[in-house]
Amino acid sequence: MKLVVGLGNPGRKYESTRHNAGFWWVERLAGGARAAFRSDGKFHGAVAKLSNDADAWLLMPDTFMNNSGRAVAALAAFYKIEPRDIFVVHDELDLAPGIARMKFGGGASGHNGLKDIIECLGSKDFWRLRIGIGHPRDTATRQEVVDYVLHPPRVDEQPLIDDAIARSLEVWPLLAAARHEAAMLKLHTKEKKTE
Repeated sequence: MKLVVGLGNPGRKYESTRHNAGFWWVERLAGGARAAFRSDGKFHGAVAKLSNDADAWLLMPDTFMNNSGRAVAALAAFYKIEPRDIFVVHDELDLAPGIARMKFGGGASGHNGLKDIIECLGSKDFWRLRIGIGHPRDTATRQEVVDYVLHPPRVDEQPLIDDAIARSLEVWPLLAAARHEAAMLKLHTKEKKTE
């Protein structure tokens, strides 16, 4: 991976909301590697550089979720990073809290951050890590879903989400070594044991 993107919304108002699960993951990866984020207007977000395990950039867009592609495309174009070398970490309504899943390519599945990245890159062919946050209910209206993702997880959900982040971070060394399939197998095997 040459670019790892955590999706979320900037600012204190949003930092503890479900929609920021991607930010949480990337911040923990950076913390473990002692990589410091700095704001970079050229890339429309906060960036950090990993040098130990892999020569990879970390990015947290400050464009707000619906315009995440602007930041991703700017950094990818500047450093000539192909979509297949990009890893996007985001919240996932269709997975329960405590579940994390990797996949390559596919559509946006209603996620506006992914939709904008696909449009700005002109490609769906990038890696994704989906951090489960659950869904308010099957018959939820669009506004109810928006309210749900823009609120913090319930007290019983937060530890489950934190555990999923911790388990998925364990496969980073495999991702850093470009062993994507092995990382996916290890993560999904661990997930089955916890379900």
